[in-house]
Amino acid sequence: QVQLVESGGGLVQAGGSLRLSCAASGTIFSINDMAWYRQVPGKQRELVATITRGGTTNYADSVKGRFTISRDNAKKMVYLQMNSLKPEDTSVYYCNADIWGIPGPGSREYWGQGTQVTVSS
Repeated sequence: QVQLVESGGGLVQAGGSLRLSCAASGTIFSINDMAWYRQVPGKQRELVATITRGGTTNYADSVKGRFTISRDNAKKMVYLQMNSLKPEDTSVYYCNADIWGIPGPGSREYWGQGTQVTVSS
């Protein structure tokens, strides 16, 4: 069964940095787009950043210039480097990926369980 597992969340002061990691496991043939989302209680989940298999990236305006998404296709991992963190970045961060694996057929969207990021002022 395909799974996504995030790590790297925690508590950091404003202006600090954190690096989130997400590992895909299971029987995987290929991973297409990967992304990071975030959600605070009572609000909709919002897209933070995306990266294609070829490395093309896209960011929400609120994180441009501060966050960097990257991936390692061989290791089946995606990362989110977060710099200059602000209290409003406090959220649960979720890994998302479009994966072709087992069970099939075709590719499916998978989500991680989420990792808490808290930025203190």
